Amino acid sequence: KAKAAFVRDKPHLNVGTIGHVDHGKTTLTAPITKVLSAGGGAQFRPYEEIDSAPEEKARGITINAAHVEYSTPKRHYAHTDCPGHADYVKNMITGTAPLDGVILVVAATDGQMPQTREHLLLARQVGVRHVVVYLNKADAVPDPELLPLVELEVRELLSEFGFDGEKTPVVVGSALCALQDRDPDLGLNSVLQLLEAVDSHIPQPPRDLERPCLLPIEAVHSIPGRGTVVTGTLERGTLRKGDEVELLGYGRQLRSVVTGIEMFHKSLEVAEAGDNLGALLRGLRREDVRRGMVVAQPGTLQPQQKVEAQV
Repeated sequence: KAKAAFVRDKPHLNVGTIGHVDHGKTTLTAPITKVLSAGGGAQFRPYEEIDSAPEEKARGITINAAHVEYSTPKRHYAHTDCPGHADYVKNMITGTAPLDGVILVVAATDGQMPQTREHLLLARQVGVRHVVVYLNKADAVPDPELLPLVELEVRELLSEFGFDGEKTPVVVGSALCALQDRDPDLGLNSVLQLLEAVDSHIPQPPRDLERPCLLPIEAVHSIPGRGTVVTGTLERGTLRKGDEVELLGYGRQLRSVVTGIEMFHKSLEVAEAGDNLGALLRGLRREDVRRGMVVAQPGTLQPQQKVEAQV
């Protein structure tokens, strides 16, 4: 059946949740969709659906970056729920690289933990400049006077990694309360306050629509009878249905044609830089394409064998 068309009626931003394992990143992502679904800005996605891989459900942790969409009155967001488990840092780097801003989730019961630092450092190194903090599990803190101390500690940590520790919004709340409709001040209202902070503190980034398109491939899927789908965030330029493209990487150079573009299960005629999309490519087999390759306008990229990196 024909998919609904994606309507571009608001500025689009990519945000994500980062933070230590079990501090509540996925638990927070679910009530954001719940709160916004009341006004038609999102489809409620329960926790179990966001943590969708079998291993994730069994261990109760997020391994791959999960993507959710929602709209506030001002903007349309693609939200990446980044994994907090140390083994899965490479997936988290893939998830944070195209983000315009992040929500750092810190459990008020623990304060900063090793991965809080690690994730902030990674976010900084992949070019994220804007952070909003959500102090989660505030309902479980034995003494409310501890909250300002945890906030101070987080602000110092932000400054240490080159973020604006003084001006960064810090919202105190409980994602679980919001999910279970308990204690509106710590629950529902804290999520609304957080969304307000994300809207106002994370600026609309400039999008490079003029240069030739470049799409780093995050994942590859096969659709029987239709072809191969590559997903990722368009880094620059525009991509249209019918465009001829080149796929480069791992010593390969392949040609294909884009036969369809989707964003969150809605069809898209033209994708713009910053869009989180899936592109259907004609005549390619699933095994021809790997994560880490790039889709580009033919003849615009020269693959390199040597790189300089900061370790």
